[in-house]
Amino acid sequence: MASDGPSSPGLPGRDDLSIRSSSPLGTSTAALVGRSSNPLSYKVTSVLSTSYADAEFRESLALLDERGITNSPEARRQLRLDVQKEVIDSNGKIISEFGRVADQLRRIGTTIEKLNKSYQEMRTHVITAHGSTSTMLEEASSLMTQRQNIETKQQVLKAFREHFVLSDDEVASLTISAEPVDDRFFAVLSKAKRIRKDCEFLLGFESQTLGLEIMDQTSKYLNQAFQKLYRWVQKEFKTLNLENPQINSSVRRAIRVLAERPSLFQNCLDYFAEAREHILSDAFYLALTGTSASGAKDNSVKPIELVAHDTLRYIGDMLAWTHSAAVSEREALEILFISDGNEIAKGIQEGRENELWGLMADESDGPAEFDAVKALNDLVDRDVSGAARILRQRVEQVIQTNEETILAYKLANLLGFYRVTFSKLLGEDSVLLQAMTNLESEALRQFRSLMRDHIITLEGEFQHTPSDLGPPDFLQDALKQLNAIMKTYETSLSSGGDREADFEPILAESFDPFMSGCENMSRNISPPSNSIFLVNCLLAAKSALNPFLDFTRTRVDRLASAIDDHASKLVESQYAFFRTESALEPLLTALAPLSDTKEEDVAQVTSLDALRPEALAQASQGLDDFLPSAVMDAMENVKHLQDAKLAREITEEAADKFCVDFEHVEELLIAADELAEEEELERKGGHGHGHVGARGEEGGGGPPSLRALFPRTTGEIRVLLS
Repeated sequence: MASDGPSSPGLPGRDDLSIRSSSPLGTSTAALVGRSSNPLSYKVTSVLSTSYADAEFRESLALLDERGITNSPEARRQLRLDVQKEVIDSNGKIISEFGRVADQLRRIGTTIEKLNKSYQEMRTHVITAHGSTSTMLEEASSLMTQRQNIETKQQVLKAFREHFVLSDDEVASLTISAEPVDDRFFAVLSKAKRIRKDCEFLLGFESQTLGLEIMDQTSKYLNQAFQKLYRWVQKEFKTLNLENPQINSSVRRAIRVLAERPSLFQNCLDYFAEAREHILSDAFYLALTGTSASGAKDNSVKPIELVAHDTLRYIGDMLAWTHSAAVSEREALEILFISDGNEIAKGIQEGRENELWGLMADESDGPAEFDAVKALNDLVDRDVSGAARILRQRVEQVIQTNEETILAYKLANLLGFYRVTFSKLLGEDSVLLQAMTNLESEALRQFRSLMRDHIITLEGEFQHTPSDLGPPDFLQDALKQLNAIMKTYETSLSSGGDREADFEPILAESFDPFMSGCENMSRNISPPSNSIFLVNCLLAAKSALNPFLDFTRTRVDRLASAIDDHASKLVESQYAFFRTESALEPLLTALAPLSDTKEEDVAQVTSLDALRPEALAQASQGLDDFLPSAVMDAMENVKHLQDAKLAREITEEAADKFCVDFEHVEELLIAADELAEEEELERKGGHGHGHVGARGEEGGGGPPSLRALFPRTTGEIRVLLS
């Protein structure tokens, strides 16, 4: 045992010595030992032969350090004994532990043997029990399989009954009138419709009896349910308060569902419209008279008939009440149709597809798609139709009894305003709009009739022209009347874009006849008074139409053109006055065809009778007598022209024309004198002697020059006529 333990550093074992002896160093050491037996040398050799790189050696040193052993002879002697003792003790503990492990293994083996025996006994019992119960297990398994199949069939049957069969309570909710129409009713109704639709799936199997029976029974329940809903809606319509902005949601839902039966839906609308028509008619009658249809007096209402003496206000109040009622009715019914319009349209379309007569009808002749807005407008129009009849009767009576022309037009304009308003509110096909159109036409007919009667009464005045040539009284009255009409039309709503074209018929009735009367009167007056009279009338008419150019521009332009035409005639008249009164008419007429640039024309001047010395001197004297008061005399001719500026412009234009003619005369006279002088000089030059001048201021004593007899210049004339 000691030989197996580690050797101390000072006492190496046999193994170490054998290793060392095998190395070169060991060989030399052995030789050294052989040669010398000195112990010190032996130790030195032993130390030198030790390898400090050996891991075991390092561990040994580490153990020595841990023991705290000092390097002494006694410690070295005792170290080996201690180490061997520790090794022996460790080996003893290991042997003891292995003994205990062997005991445990023996006990485990005994336990395993017992377990194997028990297992074999249990296996024998199990095999015996399995052999005796196998038949019962097979029967139990078969029963469980049958039970599972039955439960599956029960679930299928339950699901089928829940999906395809209505319970007694559900059938009672659909068909019995005593049951309320509430959410449960609508839920059951939806279920019945779903069942009928799903029956189409059952009809796809070979046996169609079940599907047909269920569909037939469900259809019967559905028909009874819709009849119940139809009666319920009619009952609700009797007590429905349209003033409440939140109409009962059940009514709205019922109408949406009832749309799936278009005939019942339409009957409900007809019933509702009839009821609302009576209600609104009674309300309108109450507003008119302050008394209900039953004769009860309502002191809280101020009757519209109290203002019947004020025709325009009376009709305006009736129209305003009708418009307010239509707007209120539309706002109330919008909740029924606009908010649920898509659902109603879908319901009606579905109902039409399901109706037998709808299927038999030609698709091209089928009803149009449901339009919620149009249906709303039609219903509102039907609701107010009773009030519209009363309104039409009252307005027709007022129109027929009216004898005032302006009032007749104002009534037509008021009716036109409400016609446009109702067309925007109810559309173009409403009965109320048709009534407004007819009443407006009636009012316009009355206006034209009154206007023609008025013109007939004025026919006598058409024959008498005012002494001052101003617009006659009938024209002034007509223009005042037209002014009131145009102010009314200016503030009106015109449905068309061309207001001027719309107003043209009014001008044809209230303006053209009076202007035609003025033209006829002017035919009995001699010129230029006829032109002055017409210009005055045209100016008055233009002044009346000017503020309303928005719809009278064409007429104003036409009047301005007529004024210019008659002003031109007055210019010619004044021009003729200047020529005649200035005593220059013969001279101007004689010289007009001649040109001052042509020598042959100038040569003819002296041969004219109008330019003989005595005639020319007389014309010059007449001109001098005329010029001082020429402008005043000319203005006197147009003194009745009511536009002083236009009168002055006419006179100035005539004077300009006269000055142009005078300038032509002056140029011809100068040219004639120059030509005469040239001829005289040629003649004198040819004979070598003669007089100084052609017209002889010295010497020959010839006739005086034309400018000497007619000394006025164009500049002087322009100054005197300005």
